[in-house]
Amino acid sequence: MKFTFYKYQGTGNDFVIIDNRTNFFPKDDIALVAKICHRKFGVGADGLLLLEENSKVDFTMVYYNADGNLGSMCGNGGRCMVHFANFLGIIDDKTIFEAVDGLHEATIKEGIVSLKMNDVAEIKTTSDYIFLDTGSPHHVALVSDLETYNVEKEGAFIRNNTYGKEGSNINFVEPISETIFAVRTYERGVEAETLSCGTGVTAVAIALFETNKISSNKITLRTQGGDLKVSFNKTKKGYENVYLIGPATQVFKGVWK
Repeated sequence: MKFTFYKYQGTGNDFVIIDNRTNFFPKDDIALVAKICHRKFGVGADGLLLLEENSKVDFTMVYYNADGNLGSMCGNGGRCMVHFANFLGIIDDKTIFEAVDGLHEATIKEGIVSLKMNDVAEIKTTSDYIFLDTGSPHHVALVSDLETYNVEKEGAFIRNNTYGKEGSNINFVEPISETIFAVRTYERGVEAETLSCGTGVTAVAIALFETNKISSNKITLRTQGGDLKVSFNKTKKGYENVYLIGPATQVFKGVWK
C-alpha cells in the first residue's frame, strides 16, 4: 500500500496524520498502524490520526495509539488535526469536529490552536493522587525532584498495578511558580513517557484547582516538549469551558510504501 502521510508535533507529542476522506486506509490493521508508529521500523510517532468526512460537522478525527489500537481522546493530537484541516483548506480559523468523546470546538491563529475539551464533573481525590477523565483517564500526583524522577518505572507500575488491563495515563507534577507547573506523563498505549500529553496537562490543571493548589483558572503547564496553557470555568456542575492552548507544527510530508 502506497499513500501520503504528514508528520506533526504538538509540544513534542508527535503524530502521523493521514487524509482518509476517501476511506482507503485499512482501519482494522492494527499491525500496520503499529509499524507506521514504530521509531525503528516505521515513521515513528506517539500515535496515528485519520481525518475523515463528517456530514454534520467539519470532519471526524480517528486516533490510534502507537500500539495500533484505537485510543481515547488525544488533546495534542486534536490540536494537530485542527492545524492539518486548516492546511488542507477544510476549515478557516474556526472549526467543530467529532472525536471519540464527542464534538470539539477549536480556533487556530498563527499556528496556535485553542481546543475546547469536554466538561469534567467527576473527580476522585485521595491523599496520594487525584483521578479524573478529560477525554482520557488521568492519574495526577505531586512529586519532588521531577527532573530526575523515574517516570518510566513509577508510571508503568501505577498504570498496571492500580488500573489493571485498561490502564490510565500517569502524570507527575511539580510547582515552578504559582501559575506554572512542570508535568511529565507516562501514557498508556504508548507504554512510555511522552514529551507532552494534552489531556494530561488538562487533567493536571483541573486537579490542582480542585485541591486548592492554585487559585487561577488559567495556568501554564511546562512539559519536556514545551509550554501549554489550560483555562476553565469552575461551576456548580464541575469544570466547563475547558481549553487546551498551544502550538501545532507540521514537520514533514512523506510517502509510505
